[in-house]
Amino acid sequence: MFESVGWGEILVLIVAGLFILGPERLPEAAAWLGRSVRKVRDFATGARQQLKEEMGSDFEQFQKPLEDLRQLRNFDPRRAVTQHLFDGDPDPLGINGLSGGSVKPNGYPAATTTPAAKPEPEPLKPGEKPPTDPDAT
Repeated sequence: MFESVGWGEILVLIVAGLFILGPERLPEAAAWLGRSVRKVRDFATGARQQLKEEMGSDFEQFQKPLEDLRQLRNFDPRRAVTQHLFDGDPDPLGINGLSGGSVKPNGYPAATTTPAAKPEPEPLKPGEKPPTDPDAT
C-alpha cells in the first residue's frame, strides 16, 4: 500500500504532525490512523473472501488477468522493445562476430581478400558547388 513512501517521507510526516497536532495529541492521532488502516484492510480482505466464496471456480479465471495487470507496474518499455526486436538474440548487433570470423554479422560470408581502398574524392575548388541529389532533398 505504501510502497512508494520512503523513510524520509515518513519522517517528514511525523515531524509535520508533531508541529500541527502537538506532542499531546500526536500519539492519539497515530493510533486512530492505525485503526483506520486496519479497518480498511479488513474490509478489503472480507470483500475478497466473499467474492471468492460466491464465484467459486470462476474467481480463478478473473484473478489471472488481474495478476497480469499487476505485472504491468514493473513494465520496462526499453526491455520489451529489445526483446521484441531481437527475439532473444544474445548478440543482436553482431559485435562478437567482428573478431575475424568467417561470417559477417548480417549472416553473409566474410570476404577472404581485403578490398581495394577507395580513392579519396578530390577536394572542391574555391567557388565550386558540392554535388547535390535532388531526390534526397
